[in-house]
Amino acid sequence: MKPKKIGVYICHCGGNISDYVDVEKVRQSVEGEDVVFIAKTTMFACSDANQRDMVEDIKQNELDGVIVASCSPKLHLLTFRNVSVRADLNKYTYVHANIREQASWAHSDNKAAATEKAIHLVKAAIAKSRYAQALETNKIKTTKAVAVVGAGVAGMKAAITLAQKDTHVFLIEKMPAVGGHVAEWGSLFSTNETGSEMVNRLYNEVKQYDNISVMTNSEVIENKGSVGNIMLKVRTKTENDNEGHIAEINVGSVLMATGFDHYTPEEGEFGYHSSDKIITLPEFKRMVDTQNGKLVHNGKEVKNIAYIYCVGSRQTEGENTYCSRNCCTSTIHAAVTAKNKFAGIHNFHFTRGLRTYGKQEIIYAESLRQGDIYLQSYEEDPATVIAENNKVIVKINDILTSGKELEVEADLVVLVTGMVPRTDSNMGPLFKIPKGRDKFFTEVHMKLRPVETVIDGITIAGTCQGPKNIAESVNSALSAATKSYTILNKGELETDPLVATIDPEKCTWCGACEEACPFDAIIKTDKNGKTIAEINNTVCKGCGMCAPVCDPDAVNLIACSSKEIMSMIDALV
Repeated sequence: MKPKKIGVYICHCGGNISDYVDVEKVRQSVEGEDVVFIAKTTMFACSDANQRDMVEDIKQNELDGVIVASCSPKLHLLTFRNVSVRADLNKYTYVHANIREQASWAHSDNKAAATEKAIHLVKAAIAKSRYAQALETNKIKTTKAVAVVGAGVAGMKAAITLAQKDTHVFLIEKMPAVGGHVAEWGSLFSTNETGSEMVNRLYNEVKQYDNISVMTNSEVIENKGSVGNIMLKVRTKTENDNEGHIAEINVGSVLMATGFDHYTPEEGEFGYHSSDKIITLPEFKRMVDTQNGKLVHNGKEVKNIAYIYCVGSRQTEGENTYCSRNCCTSTIHAAVTAKNKFAGIHNFHFTRGLRTYGKQEIIYAESLRQGDIYLQSYEEDPATVIAENNKVIVKINDILTSGKELEVEADLVVLVTGMVPRTDSNMGPLFKIPKGRDKFFTEVHMKLRPVETVIDGITIAGTCQGPKNIAESVNSALSAATKSYTILNKGELETDPLVATIDPEKCTWCGACEEACPFDAIIKTDKNGKTIAEINNTVCKGCGMCAPVCDPDAVNLIACSSKEIMSMIDALV
């Protein structure tokens, strides 16, 4: 068998690498390897010009494999695999070496050590490339149907988008009616619509499509299968039957749009429940929307309103350290609406910094023109509420007046509560969707794969992913719907062949691999009278969690076999 011919390309990354790693020394150190036929440095390996040069090199020199030493494979693994494909080379013979995050950035204070580490990383990639094999993707038939879980604004918009693309949609809503929290809202910022009008408009559009099956009072209770062919059991409750009717539906993808909950302040938090004059933002918005003439609370006219921002968000003591993004604008809009609707209203905003980004600055400017007062404290020193003798006083050390302690006696205190993840949802565990530190569902990559999860075929949209306003929720819904459609559109799906394999001769079925697998990709089966493990290739992610727990060493990973890994370790040592 003729020896392999490998091309190695070492990237400067515009200085991100070459400022801290001597890339020319790396090139010289690896060009003598027996399988290295070409060794080059390049300013930007990902540039169109360099990609064209790589294609030409591969074709002219009949290379068997390519290595690019550059940035994270999360950014450009697919880029260089596609370069291989354009050069008529199997994309799985490509090997990536990360010398930016793992060398130049990690050791920016020691160029000599960063260079030495980069050399070892590239040599390890060469060792792996010696054994890299041409692989073929697994192909599976797909069902052209999508389950959209959650019929709020994001869910309905996603369902409409998919229906327009001739895809059957099961729109599954746990509540008796569609719309989510938006259906409860009155006038919306930047539009003349109310929340209920927007929901009704979207729902009327949903009903125009015969290929959207709306299932209210319904909940997914079982999930089986994998991308392209997912079997769901959905329980639908009725007035007369609380146990409900269970239906089985077959879809190719699931789009999760389960929404959010409003934060509920704890007892005593900013005086909550210590006085009936202290309410939350959703309660205040309902007051403004439903009353006319005078703004009245508990039989008394309201004139002075104090708004305390970031209740349940940006916590210095608590787990909700994130910003809820939309509540600043929502509060200012409610305050402006109250002032326009009721005479004699005085608005006092107690903030730790505002977030009215983009066009939302317009409503902030209107609030200022109307004479609203804004007071600001430091992050760790929020406003305090004192409720006694049937009075409520809000105090703040205002940094806008050089730290003066100011106080306002309020007829009504509005706690500006943010968004938190759904507390009653079992969708995360059922579909194994990972969550971030903020407890919302998390995407693979916020820029590169913003609506995909690590579970193939499961996309996320709207506020189940994190706090968003309506426009942002709709944008993410359109993106998730498009991604779900691309999965199913061709009728056949190619899945990555980089999966685990089981040696039936070695396997004795102890169950350790099944327990370790985070994706339910390993099943117990009988083969030739012997109980062994079997891999579901369409579910397996090739993560390797099963391999180290297998005592008889019956588990191997394609493209990460023991032989390849040991050769890389030898190169590193």
